[in-house]
Amino acid sequence: MRSLIAASLMRTRTVMMLLALILVTGLASYLTIPKESSPDITIPVIYISVSHEGISPEDAERLLVLPLENELRAIEGVKELKATASQSHASITLEFIAGLDTDEVLADVRDKVNLAKSKLPQDTDEPIINQISFASMEPVITAVLSGNLPERALVKIARELRDELESRKQILEVDIAGDREEVVDVIIDPLKLESYGLVPADVINLVSQNNQLVAAGNLDNGKGRFSVKVPAVYKTAADILSQPVKADGDRVITFGDIASVLSTFKDGGGYARMNGKNSIALEIKKRPGENIIETVGLAKAIIAEGQKLAPKTLNVDYVGDQSVDVVDMVNDLQNSVLAAIILVVTVIVGALGFRSAVLAAIAIPGSFLTGILIIAMMGLTINMVVLISLMMAVGMLVDGAIVVTEYADRKMSEGVARKQAYQEASLRMAWPIIASTATTLAAFFPLMFWPGIMGEMMTYLPLTLIATLSASLVMALIFIPTIGSLIGKPRKLSELEKRSITEAETGDLQNVPGWAGVYIRTLSKAIQHPLKILFSGMAMVTVIYFAFISFGKGFEFFPDVDTNNIMVKVRVNSSNLSIDEKDEILRKVEAILLRQPELKTLYARTGDNQEVGTIRLNMVDWKYRRKAALVAEEINQKLSHFAGLDITVERKKDGPPQGKPLELVISANDLDVLHETVGKVRTVLAGIDGFTNLEDDGPTPGYEWRIDVDRAGAARYGADVSSAGGLVRLVTSGLTVGSYRPDDSSDEVDIRIRFPESDRHLESIDQLRLMTQSGLVPINNFTTREIAPKVDSIKHLDGKRTVSVGANLAEGALLNDLLPELKAKLDTLDVPQEVSFTIKGQNEDQQESSQFLIKAFAIALFVMAMILVTQFNSFYQAFLIMSAVVLSTGGVLLGLLVAGKPFGIVMCGIGVISGRHRREQQYRVD
Repeated sequence: MRSLIAASLMRTRTVMMLLALILVTGLASYLTIPKESSPDITIPVIYISVSHEGISPEDAERLLVLPLENELRAIEGVKELKATASQSHASITLEFIAGLDTDEVLADVRDKVNLAKSKLPQDTDEPIINQISFASMEPVITAVLSGNLPERALVKIARELRDELESRKQILEVDIAGDREEVVDVIIDPLKLESYGLVPADVINLVSQNNQLVAAGNLDNGKGRFSVKVPAVYKTAADILSQPVKADGDRVITFGDIASVLSTFKDGGGYARMNGKNSIALEIKKRPGENIIETVGLAKAIIAEGQKLAPKTLNVDYVGDQSVDVVDMVNDLQNSVLAAIILVVTVIVGALGFRSAVLAAIAIPGSFLTGILIIAMMGLTINMVVLISLMMAVGMLVDGAIVVTEYADRKMSEGVARKQAYQEASLRMAWPIIASTATTLAAFFPLMFWPGIMGEMMTYLPLTLIATLSASLVMALIFIPTIGSLIGKPRKLSELEKRSITEAETGDLQNVPGWAGVYIRTLSKAIQHPLKILFSGMAMVTVIYFAFISFGKGFEFFPDVDTNNIMVKVRVNSSNLSIDEKDEILRKVEAILLRQPELKTLYARTGDNQEVGTIRLNMVDWKYRRKAALVAEEINQKLSHFAGLDITVERKKDGPPQGKPLELVISANDLDVLHETVGKVRTVLAGIDGFTNLEDDGPTPGYEWRIDVDRAGAARYGADVSSAGGLVRLVTSGLTVGSYRPDDSSDEVDIRIRFPESDRHLESIDQLRLMTQSGLVPINNFTTREIAPKVDSIKHLDGKRTVSVGANLAEGALLNDLLPELKAKLDTLDVPQEVSFTIKGQNEDQQESSQFLIKAFAIALFVMAMILVTQFNSFYQAFLIMSAVVLSTGGVLLGLLVAGKPFGIVMCGIGVISGRHRREQQYRVD
């Protein structure tokens, strides 16, 4: 190191060129590096979706879930395997241990799914396998289209914009909220059908048989070769109406004689609204690694161009723009760096002079730009964690530069030439600076091995700090001395400063004037009573520790930061509501929320199953409103009068996805026992103060009509279950018989046959007649219709039937304080022996991170102590410096106690082990 320092001072031009190169490339990297809100980590979760039309949840569990589970559970590295069986669908979610090769894991999953496909029913759709990432979880911006336009016009504009947006490489996908799937209904009139002597079976197969392109081969006669086609695909609805159905003499009966064609939307779907007005929303998700600021700007530009071509009544609003937060954090970083430079210059000007202050200040932007250059070379992005890390590093970058500059200034004041002064300063202070930087890096290095999703996210913190602190070491020992050897100049000392230096070096320390003298005399008195000071300090720290344990706010996993977004989820304890009934309920909730004074925009979207819908409130900036917690509490009170609705009001929190703070998993093989236990557990949770917004993913109460077919009776008429079921679908959702692609659409539109709305009721099912070998037979001759409880889903966790009960925490409540009471009540709960409970959620994440941070804390302390022993060759001096950890932790707890804040396991834990508090002790002891 000594030779490198000496060589750099001998080749100042080379060093200055290298510095200029680093600064220019660092600045270019800062301007061009992708910026995003959350780190785009690869979440070790793979989602498998399988559909089979018409299958019940019980059959989906038996025929779809179990074969897939049996194959997938054999994959190495599976942490958790969840499955859901529902109507016509099954899904499998695999969570793997973080850190595995995602490509290899995905290949293993595909292999196992291919093995399981042979065990699935014949008509099951192809399984869809998706890998989940941060980018695919949440849109970076939502564009809401509204205005005085028909729904079909809004949908068409939204689809055109979606296609244009998805053609850009920066955009991963665009989901359209409020877009209902188009369909062409062929409404056949039963009376007309009978008047022509027709039955539904006569027309059902006509569409599929005539709506196709037949490649009739090639004709080659030696004098030319031509392809022959028989094109018969439908292009318009008129083609369907002109389709012949039956010939009666010279007359041809077409669909137009017995049916009407209606271009409409499929039943169900959903609605979206912006500030109470019907709208269509484009939820735009960026591709991993792309710049969020550029992506959002590109999306807005494309939508603005599309708006110019659209009708003038089209309005476009934007909600959930994550680029705003990124821009604010980048500006905060720039302001922090600028403020740090100004403060450093201001403080050092008074102590060392203007030139020395400028030299020390150069270390801040130099270290930052070098660190960002390293981050860019590693292929990383600037995100929330990187920005927080850079802000943390501001106070740690200038220590080495100040020490070197101060020592050189002192030598120049003694008459030493500036080049020699900076060389001596760099060489003399090299070992203390290297050792202090090494102890700080030793504190952050173990954090690179943080496990789990939280670790994948927080890995950016040690990487950023290691890069910037290593850059500050090079700045302090190489670049700053080189610049100082060129422009350094001793400052003029006042008589008081000369006297202070003389007394400090050759005279009596008690006579040193100024604030330094006050400090020396205070220290001298303290040294005269070492035991009193020692025990007083120990007693004070002990009191702080016990006070925090007794009166503090406890511990929290991740800091709770005030945000501008509040989510309202509305659920109903029934699965029999239509989409229009849900929409009516949601409108009533919206009407109350639209009167909220802090509201900026309100975006609502109807939901599926028992979820009525979700409402996202975007509030005005925090400077102009109350805290989000108070607003959420007020909203909760305003909505409490809705009877029969389960309304959850949640503030959106920063950090990795954590789900509910409490997730209690209940396992049992018997579904009836499982559902009964869920009710008891919800009663227990409701009786514990601190738990709010209870939810469970068990089946929603509801009813369904079952058409039981007497197979023996059907066989006597030559009928079967398939033909009877197809006939019933004419009364219900319609029978899909084909599809066609309109000229004005890029998507295929299903063609389905159904009865008129006036004939779509339960009694119509009893009146259906099926054509059999015995003629027309009423379907109720061999079927019975009965109502029965509905099971809409069955959940599995690691192969066992489960139901998860989740709960939020009331403001100020901490999970660790509530768990003992919960566990005690669960132990005394009267449930069958087969029932088991597992507490997951935030508690599981807390335990994993807490255990790791304890280990990281121990490793960091040991490595720091080893570096200190190597530096001083003394256990005693190393112990003196390491005692600062205990004292500084006491200071942290005292600050939290005064501020009324809990100890953050993640952020406070990192601060405690960061090693920042003992750098000054190292310099002092050295």
